[in-house]
Amino acid sequence: MEKQIKLFLEFLKDEKKLSENTLQSYRRDILQYQEYVEKNKINYAKANKEDMKTYLEYLKEIGKKPSTVSRNLASIRSFYQFLIRVKKVKHDPTEDIQSPKIEKRVPSVLTAQEVELLLDQPKDVDLKGTRDKAMLEFAYATGMRVTEIISLDIDDVNLEESFVVCRNGSKQRNIPLGSMSLKALREYVEEARPILIKNENERALFVNINGTRLTRQGFWKIIKYYKEQAHITKDITPHVLRHSFATHLLQNGADLKAIQTMLGHSDITSTQVYMQFQDSGLKDIYQKAHPRA
Repeated sequence: MEKQIKLFLEFLKDEKKLSENTLQSYRRDILQYQEYVEKNKINYAKANKEDMKTYLEYLKEIGKKPSTVSRNLASIRSFYQFLIRVKKVKHDPTEDIQSPKIEKRVPSVLTAQEVELLLDQPKDVDLKGTRDKAMLEFAYATGMRVTEIISLDIDDVNLEESFVVCRNGSKQRNIPLGSMSLKALREYVEEARPILIKNENERALFVNINGTRLTRQGFWKIIKYYKEQAHITKDITPHVLRHSFATHLLQNGADLKAIQTMLGHSDITSTQVYMQFQDSGLKDIYQKAHPRA
């Protein structure tokens, strides 16, 4: 089984071109399943529907959320479909098994006033403040995922044309930048970043005080700090800023498909992003609808 897992993960990376985060998710799910079948002396190649149901019940018993159980099932299903494709098994034990129902929660969203309050907290009186202001303005202006933001290189931002190129695995999209984000970003790139970086070969857009690429944890801590400074009681994460970005655009009349394009949702990833960006429609929608454009 270990060999087949290795081949499956290589297939996902090389053929499916999945991002590293998605690959790690698959790896965790499949290795957990491997541990279970080996512990319970189940031959993975001959596992049946009952074995699979028992495994999903086991996940529930150890406290896994329905969303996690559902993701596990999807990962295992992909694994078995791969095994059928390479003729290592004849049957998929996940066939006809329904994912657990996931209660749809309304995403946490900040009001326009709360966003203003949060984004007004960082003061560009020192290098850190200049960076933090640029980063928070940027997160709200683009709606990008935290992993996408910290993965950005300096060359991914076009300050003259007011857009950022966002890459996620093999996919990429262009996202407009509003005037306030652009102003804060330009100040950071021209005045703070050159002093923060210790090595001129550093390509990361957002760097920490040591001059190296900012981490996910570092980004979360910065948001938490300014949330407390603003005395906002709501839980604020990078994803809450992403939800707020989309909600506020919608509330101000933006087209849903344009928002999906900016967010990079999977159902529109086949769209040619550069062609879309050159179509002034997307930029016009953004400038008319985004509160800080």
